[in-house]
Amino acid sequence: MAKSTQLIDNEVFQAYATYTAIVLLKMMLMSLVTAYFRITRKAFANPEDTASFGKGDSAKKYVRTDPDVERVRRGHLNDLENIVPFVGIGLLYALSGPDLSTALLHFRIFAGARILHTFAYLIPLPQPSRGLSWSVGYAVTFSMAYKVLKTVLLL
Repeated sequence: MAKSTQLIDNEVFQAYATYTAIVLLKMMLMSLVTAYFRITRKAFANPEDTASFGKGDSAKKYVRTDPDVERVRRGHLNDLENIVPFVGIGLLYALSGPDLSTALLHFRIFAGARILHTFAYLIPLPQPSRGLSWSVGYAVTFSMAYKVLKTVLLL
């Protein structure tokens, strides 16, 4: 079994940790963007969130949906659906002994695709930019999963 210091010194693991931190921070930033849009659009999901706008019926009008808030929320949900699998599969991939250059290619393309996907969602950029960026990130995660299965099952 590898010692933790050996793992931390592994360049592939360092690359994995770096790019995983980048996409996780980007995903966390989406929570702040959602909060910003809720506050600026005065569109809240829960009555208690409207306390600063009054009480009773005057506050109830702020418990509503807003298209901009919902767009940001969908982008955040898409992050959850794609970054979480990347974290798990990426770790297994990093531990499967890939070449550093190949691993960096996977990690960089995934991070770039997710960042582009966020801009495509928030600006919004015309399709197929959002669909292509999602597809590229998904293909990277699938490619890593295939490599892990190939290594473990000797496919």
